[in-house]
Amino acid sequence: MQPHQELSADDMASLERTKQASATIRAELGKVIVGQKDVIDQLLLAIFAQGHCLLEGVPGLAKTLMVSTLARSLHLSFSRIQFTPDLMPSDITGTEVIQEDKASGTRQFKFLAGPVFSNIILADEINRTPPKTQAALLEAMQEKQVTIGGQRHPLPAPFFVLATQNPIEQEGTYPLPEAQQDRFMFKVFVRYPDYAEEYRIAETTTAVLNQEVSAVLTADDILSLQQIVRRVPVAPHVIHYALRLVRATRLAEGGVPSFIKEWCSWGAGPRAVQYLLLGAKARAVLDGRYFATTDDIKAVAHPVLRHRIITNYSAEAEGITSDVVVDRLLTTIPDRGEQDDVAPELQKAFA
Repeated sequence: MQPHQELSADDMASLERTKQASATIRAELGKVIVGQKDVIDQLLLAIFAQGHCLLEGVPGLAKTLMVSTLARSLHLSFSRIQFTPDLMPSDITGTEVIQEDKASGTRQFKFLAGPVFSNIILADEINRTPPKTQAALLEAMQEKQVTIGGQRHPLPAPFFVLATQNPIEQEGTYPLPEAQQDRFMFKVFVRYPDYAEEYRIAETTTAVLNQEVSAVLTADDILSLQQIVRRVPVAPHVIHYALRLVRATRLAEGGVPSFIKEWCSWGAGPRAVQYLLLGAKARAVLDGRYFATTDDIKAVAHPVLRHRIITNYSAEAEGITSDVVVDRLLTTIPDRGEQDDVAPELQKAFA
């Protein structure tokens, strides 16, 4: 990541507008979606941090409705792709067809864009399609473009992929490898509504529905805010804290906590540090702040780390999940270290 730049007066004004806009977006989504506040917040953070989300939840929890409503509130194009065992890469990215020019009689290839050419993509049940097709979408996520017939076709900006998977039905599925899961900024759990929320769902969805969602931001607004997120300053001690959290998950590092050795077989890589910091910056921007804190790091730690920490058989036997490991990390790793304000290259000299 590039060193941060100072925020201009225009950026500061944009921060205040963003704070108001984020509240309005939540209100617009609340017209249609009951509850799921944490899920909505994490989706917004990922969009403004230029990341992608992997959603895990059982069917019927309004994941598709939530994403399509979010797209309308942000005035963005939306495509839903239902992943099936027979889905081909060209069904996602598009294909070339031969087209004849009626005037000259010549034939030439014409590119027909696939559903991936939208601002927001819902990849529904991504683990139900073979790895070859999964890889086509994941490559588009990484490169922000697709290559067909040797020609590169850039994807629209902003570009945000939200993939879902069902945690219950595993027969006939193709689980995403850890290396591919690492490309998702957040893994978000969509949980059942509580009693009061489910009462509201039952009440509103069985009556006459007439809720129109208004667009709050435009694509240009989002692109501008994504750049502001990148320029939000982060103090050295916040970066050190993110590093300590991530490096504490790696068994190869010295001095890792004993519970990591007991419960984990693999830890988080460098992308985790980047996404912790970007998530913290995005959270600060949506709160109208021009700086990120360790509290922001803690707030995004679970969605960033839960799919990057791989637990072992011993942990599974004890019912220990990656979220439990993250909980222990947050209570074990200190916010501040003795040399957090010293540049890394000088720390050995002061040791």
